Amino acid sequence: MEIKVKAPAKINLTLEVLGKRPDGYHNISTVMQAVDLYDVITITDNDSGKVTISCNYEGVPCDDSNICAKAAYRFFDYCKMDVRGVHIDIDKRIPAQAGLAGGSTDGAAVIMGLNAMFSTMLKSDEMRAIGEKVGADVPFCIEGGTKLCTGTGTTIKKLPTFRCSDIVICKPDTVSVSTAEAYSKVDALAPHPSYTDEMVKALYSRDMFMISTTIFNDFELALQIPEVNEIKRVMLSCKARGAGMSGSGSAVFAIFTTSGRAKKCYEQLKEKYPETFLCKPVKIGCAVD
Repeated sequence: MEIKVKAPAKINLTLEVLGKRPDGYHNISTVMQAVDLYDVITITDNDSGKVTISCNYEGVPCDDSNICAKAAYRFFDYCKMDVRGVHIDIDKRIPAQAGLAGGSTDGAAVIMGLNAMFSTMLKSDEMRAIGEKVGADVPFCIEGGTKLCTGTGTTIKKLPTFRCSDIVICKPDTVSVSTAEAYSKVDALAPHPSYTDEMVKALYSRDMFMISTTIFNDFELALQIPEVNEIKRVMLSCKARGAGMSGSGSAVFAIFTTSGRAKKCYEQLKEKYPETFLCKPVKIGCAVD
């Protein structure tokens, strides 16, 4: 049997780090939005009794350290099944280490795909419970749409659908962000009012001016990456309504209310940054084709 799952990327319209927890993780408050930039996960069963991985993207590990393998083992454990022979192929288009949940969405796709392959009939909340043990963004990637995520990111609340014409996403190719370094710099930030609370209000009132001016990311503020600032400058010069960094970086996104301006921005950035994408918001997460 072969199962294909489309795995969408996400952006963070806001991302606030609220402090370190006793378990070493951080509490966050973030509004996440799924976009139609997809990896495609293909799962095929076999008689090997092993989970194997392949990927077209250089640098992605193809062993048990891959999040897809971890998701598969968690799935079999949750369902009280012996490990079945499956091969997981990752056709990756979402840039890695960009703050776009490229790994998390692949893990979510595996959980959803195995649920379909083995007819385990898990409900969404059960798949999210498996996902929590794999990565903080995995539950959101199962759900998709527009969500408020709190705690470590795994407590999810549905929000009104975010509507905009287009989203341009651009990842500078020379920047890599150390998550540990990023969190240490964020921990040193001075307290500030909650942009996430304001974003939630703006989404409920469908106020595009308020939405676009409330885009905020603690990591962007703390890290001050020159390439991120330059990409934002280009986006705003192309009349983006708002722009910001996603996750802990280094991808930058901009929201537009006209497709023409978005296309112009995409074409301008693509000349310098190969990993530039023209996207739209989507209402769902991973989906079996």
